[in-house]
Amino acid sequence: MLEGKVVNLRVMEKEDFPIYVEWMNKPEFVGEHFFPLQRSMAEIEKARETNPFESKTFIVEKKDGTKIGWISHFYMLHPMAKLLEVGYALVPSERGKGYCTEAVKIMVDYLFLTKEAVFIQAMTDVKNIASQKVLEKAGFQKEGTIRKRFFTRGEWKDAFLFSILREEWKEPKILSKTSSQS
Repeated sequence: MLEGKVVNLRVMEKEDFPIYVEWMNKPEFVGEHFFPLQRSMAEIEKARETNPFESKTFIVEKKDGTKIGWISHFYMLHPMAKLLEVGYALVPSERGKGYCTEAVKIMVDYLFLTKEAVFIQAMTDVKNIASQKVLEKAGFQKEGTIRKRFFTRGEWKDAFLFSILREEWKEPKILSKTSSQS
């Protein structure tokens, strides 16, 4: 488990699949900037088994153990490199309270401590101001606009690309200890 000040990140286990599937299939969970994936439990399990992007998903929990969202890291495969990216979402009632920002900071600490990444990137819909603020508070800088990056709700949407370089990070900001499960 990755422990923060107000949230912990725990590797998603099979027993977490039902709530994860519920979240991913709910329009109010994924929000207006993304479309619900509408995936079954079997599809989620199969994706976790094949895992071509070497992804790992963590459940975001408040200190009392309440599951409030997820955060994952994965590689975007590119002919010249494996680009490390993060993605995340919280239940609507827990947004705007700093939980997501801390989860992203914990994930950045974890990745720079365990991976040979020069940078970590994230993308967000250009209209998703809340997600942009999370990334900026976590030390990411906006790189630029990627035109027509996402197809959702019947149209192509532009995205902002954010990144944080290892030298900008320098040392852990939140993560002070991990248990053997991480």
